[in-house]
Amino acid sequence: MTDTQGILGVILAGGQSRRMGAVDKTLMPLAGVPMVERVLRRIRPQLPLVIVNTNADMSKFDSLAIPVVADTVAGYAGPLAGILAGMDYARQNGFQHVCSVAADTPFFPRDFVSRLAESRDHDIVLASSQGFRQPTFGLWSLELLPDLTSFLKDGDERKIMRFVQQHRWTTVAFDTKQANGADPFFNINTPDDVTLAEQYLADDETEHV
Repeated sequence: MTDTQGILGVILAGGQSRRMGAVDKTLMPLAGVPMVERVLRRIRPQLPLVIVNTNADMSKFDSLAIPVVADTVAGYAGPLAGILAGMDYARQNGFQHVCSVAADTPFFPRDFVSRLAESRDHDIVLASSQGFRQPTFGLWSLELLPDLTSFLKDGDERKIMRFVQQHRWTTVAFDTKQANGADPFFNINTPDDVTLAEQYLADDETEHV
C-alpha cells in the first residue's frame, strides 16, 4: 500500500447549504450519525491525522474530537479557502501534503488517499468519477501555499479549476460504483438526497451506525 505519512486530511465543511434551507447539512443525521462524522469515519483510517475546516461556529464540531480550523480568508471564499486553512495547519505541524474531502460526500472510496498518493509527484492530484472531475477531492502539495495565498487574496476569481490549471496536475479515476450502488462521489444537497443516502446506507452491509 502507498505510504500516506506526511499527508494531512482536511474535511471541507464550509458550504452554505443553500439547497437544504437554513440547516447545516454537514450536521444532519444519516441513519443516526451526523453526515460529517460519516465522512470522518471514511477518511480517518486512511491518514495519520484529520482536521475539519469551517467558516461557521467551530464549536458545532466539538463532538468529532479532532482539530477544527477556520478560514483565513474573509467572507465565503469557497473550498480553496478551506484548503488554504488546511495547508496553514499542515505547515505548522510538519506535513507535506493536504488531502481534501467534502463533508457532504460520505461514500468516497476507502482507498481514496493511497491511490491519489501514487501520483504525488504532481502539485495537485484530483479524483474523477464517471468522466467528471471532483475538485474538492484532491491531494495538494504544500509547495502551493504561497501561490494559493496570493490567488485568494489578490484575485476576484476563486474557482478551484482556475487555480489548478496554473500548476502541474493530474486526475485519478474512481469509476467503480460502491457495493450499495452509490457513485463514490455522490454528494448530498437536498432532502431527497438525504433519503437516497440513507437507502444506500441500508443496502451496504459494511456500514455501521
